Parts: sequence; structure tokens; C-alpha cells
Amino acid sequence: MKSYIVGVGMTKFEKPETRDWQYWDMVKEAGTLALEDAGITYDQVEQVPVGYCFQASTAGQRAAYELGLTGVPVYNVNNNCATGSTALMMARQFVEGGLNDCVLALGFEKMARGALGGGGDGGGASDFKTSPVARHYGIMAARHGFEMTPPTAQIFGNAAREHMEKYGTTEAQLAAVGAKNHRHSTNNPYAQFQDAYTVDEILAARTIHRPLTKLQCSPTSDGAAAAVVVSERFVERHGLAGRAVEIAAQAMTTDTGESFASGSCIDAVGQPMSRAAARRVYEASGLGIEDVDVVELHDCFSVNELLTYEALGMCAPGESGKLVESGATTYGGRWVVNPSGGLISKGHPLGATGIAQVAELTWQLRGEAAARQAEGARVGLAHNIGLGGAAVVTVLRRP
Repeated sequence: MKSYIVGVGMTKFEKPETRDWQYWDMVKEAGTLALEDAGITYDQVEQVPVGYCFQASTAGQRAAYELGLTGVPVYNVNNNCATGSTALMMARQFVEGGLNDCVLALGFEKMARGALGGGGDGGGASDFKTSPVARHYGIMAARHGFEMTPPTAQIFGNAAREHMEKYGTTEAQLAAVGAKNHRHSTNNPYAQFQDAYTVDEILAARTIHRPLTKLQCSPTSDGAAAAVVVSERFVERHGLAGRAVEIAAQAMTTDTGESFASGSCIDAVGQPMSRAAARRVYEASGLGIEDVDVVELHDCFSVNELLTYEALGMCAPGESGKLVESGATTYGGRWVVNPSGGLISKGHPLGATGIAQVAELTWQLRGEAAARQAEGARVGLAHNIGLGGAAVVTVLRRP
């Protein structure tokens, strides 16, 4: 059974404490926009998976109740930075499994200012051994030690060092990712940051963990996103063909022995998971990376965009620095990657990120992305990853 996205919505992603609102206010805004985009009402929704990381249990209900009190099942989802795409995957499974015709996937986060700690638990060096990602940080510590810098920046920064040592990737190539995504965000009214920077300005910014500077790291953010996922018969009954974007395939993978066997931070931060998930969606959809026009991928740090190019098959291992430097991943190139500005510039409210990626791709495939539109986009790919770990890859296609 096929599934379709017929409505999406999101709030502007903002620096924490910018607006005087609660997480349920964010969800009401994003959810209402998605329902209006689909042209339906909340009482047509049959189930509601809600993703978030930093609020208490049943916060999903508290948020969803702002959209209606219909008694439908609400599921609270937490999968670290892959939380939003996990909620979306649940919605798709409910529809494709024949259980429901209309499901609303929600994701939100209200975060604290400052650097993110060692995962959804916020763990840093003091509780390193009990963190859910202790195995991943143990790989890093064995090879690079453990410093008093933000743990997530540290493990990705060390992955960047390994890539530089192994393949000759340069700091300028890493900075080119940040320059591209900040440039893209200037056309996105939903983005937390909308300023352009040169490669030199990015290199000159404050170092978070060498070689990553502040302008190559995703910020903490407040925000919410929503997507209405429906069956083919719902599309037909409600005359939604003109709004519908097909979920051609979707896959989630978690860590295998490959993540840890090499002792490399490149593997520990999820490149093997991403590669496996991409392979599954290509096989399931009958589409390959050569068919994709526009990509929203998990650039939590600039190096992860480079690692993901390789995992998705956009280039050979070690060639990702040259790929971004060539202009192949921006307007006028082979793909437009992170037209939204990505996590680095659009922002990264953990529970909302995966759904926001799909919202951007839905607008792109409908031709509704205004000044950031990728010309002629028909196939989009979303990649969302969380340490601990989970990688979700989704291929969307305009029928």
C-alpha cells in the first residue's frame, strides 16, 4: 500500500528563549499549518506519533491536545536527533500497513541555550560512562582522548580529523559546507540564521573543537514541524492528488558491529548506518542517487555532510571534500543539498528536524519553495541521523 504526504507545516526555528511560548504553542502552530495545507481537520486524523527529546513523558499528548480532543492514540517518540524522522516513519507504517488512512506526525523541541551535551540525556564528561552513547564516546576516547569541549562537537570534530588524515580533506573544504548552507538559508524565512558567510569568515570563527568552528556547527533551537501522511484511497476520496507527494521508500538502520570494529569516529558517528539505510531505500524504490534532484541531509556538523555524501553514493570514499568544492551540491550543480540551510543554518530542534526536512522537500517537489526552489525537482531524499544510534533515509517522489 502506498503512502503520501499531503500537508506539511513548521514554525520558524529560533534561538532558545527568543519567543515567550511553550512547546504546545509551537506544535499548535505547526500542526495547524499542516492540516490547513492538506485541507483537512484534526478529527479526520486517526493516530498521532509525536517526537521530542527534552520534555517529560506524555508531553506529546499535552502538545497534540492543542489541536483537538478527539481521543485518538498519541505516541511519544524519542530517538535522539533522528526523532522526527522516526515519528514520520511510524506514521508511514500505520498507513502502509493498512491500519489507518490519515496520520499526523509531529515533532518539536524547546531547548536550553548553550552546547548540546552527550546525546538526548545531555550527558557530558561527568556522566560519560552512563550515557546512552558511552560506547560511541569510548571509541573516540580510545583513539583521541576525551577533552573538555562539547562531546558531540568533539566526536564529529575527531571524525573530521580522521577524514583529513586519511583522504587529504582540507579545512577549507569543511568550511565550504558551512558557507553553502548559510548562503542557502538567506532565502528561507523559517531558518534560525539568514546570514551568508565566506569560507574565510567561517574558518576565522571561534573554534568549537578543531577543526570545526562555530559556523560549521548546528545550534540549539526551538521549533516544531508537522506532516500529514495518508493512504492512496484517502487521496482519491478527498481530491488531494494535486497536493500529494509519495513516500517512495523509507528505511531505518541502527548500529551494527561495523560502527565500532574499526575504532574510527567516522564509523562511530554513523556513516555505516547511513550507507545501509540508503542502500535499502534505493532497492525498495527502484531509484538511485542519480535520480535524486534535491537532498535534505543531517549536517549537524560540516563533516557529517561530507560523510553523508559518501554514504549516499554521491561520490567515492574520500572524494566528498572535492565534491562540495566543485559546486556539485548547490544550485546549478548535480544536486541541491540542504536548500533550507540545513541544520547548520536553519537550526536543529532535535524532535522537529526530521519532519522539517521532509516539509522542505515537499515544498520543493510541489514547486512551492519560492526563492530557494530547485528547478524541476521531482525526487527528493531526506537523511536524518542520531547518535546512539539511528539513521533514517526517506525518498520522496512527485507522482
